[in-house]
Amino acid sequence: MTEDQKNQDKNETQAGEIGRRDFVGLSVAAAGLGTTAGSAAAVGLEVIETNVDIKTPDGTCDAAFIHPKSGSHPGVLIWTDAFGLRPSMREIGKRIAAEGYSVLVPNPFYRVAKNPFTDASNFNFQTDRAKITPLMASVNAAGNAEKDAMAYVAFLDAQKEVNKAKKIGTQGYCMGGPLVMRTAATLPNRISAGGSFHGGGLVTATPDSPHLLAPKIKARMYFGIAANDDMSQPDAKDKLKAAFAAAKVPAEIEVYGSQHGWCVSDMPVQNGAPIYNKADAEKAWGKLVALYKAALA
Repeated sequence: MTEDQKNQDKNETQAGEIGRRDFVGLSVAAAGLGTTAGSAAAVGLEVIETNVDIKTPDGTCDAAFIHPKSGSHPGVLIWTDAFGLRPSMREIGKRIAAEGYSVLVPNPFYRVAKNPFTDASNFNFQTDRAKITPLMASVNAAGNAEKDAMAYVAFLDAQKEVNKAKKIGTQGYCMGGPLVMRTAATLPNRISAGGSFHGGGLVTATPDSPHLLAPKIKARMYFGIAANDDMSQPDAKDKLKAAFAAAKVPAEIEVYGSQHGWCVSDMPVQNGAPIYNKADAEKAWGKLVALYKAALA
């Protein structure tokens, strides 16, 4: 790679943030709607992707269930960013499934919309933000993420492709970062690994700030923080580190040189530069795989 290409990869710009909380009861039913087979990685297991419906206390969530073609494997729950369940998130699901996991990627906005975006690359954060605000509010309303997490994990545990003798991992992007923390806190005896990548709103001044959930979490955690998020809230990483240290929960916290959203391939270009950074996305992927191999073994 030339020096110019390296500089171009580093020259990322800006995106948005997010985050929210509590819990209730549930009932789960799933129905497969369509199946495709494919290989998501240059090397890796062949995977099967099925569209499923999951019954939650608040309705029916459409989701993608992706797993290796044979065998049973540890479960993984993926919380999407503010653009929801779309091809780029399905690809992330297929890629981690190819590593040997049975993966659920729900539409977090099922209460108000079914897959509102198919591609985030043309989104304009300055003019289009109002389109995602009500979507995020639907999952971030008090108690919703916790109810959903319980339904999603119950779905995973009901599948023959999920090895219930193994713990479950969860990963989230942008808006999904705090939802990873809420999932791990709601189901501490089932979730043993959590990865947040450019998570927004991990540390807030409110009583329901996600970082205050650390004492309820038993999972090994990884936080990849975007450069511009760290710049706008430089003390957040220190508060996050202190919270998990006090709770004696293993947590690695790392600031990347890239901008908010760098892990997701269809993020829009901002000010003429791409948000997605392949080099840092691959570094983050390596951290995620190592986390799961250590905690879900």
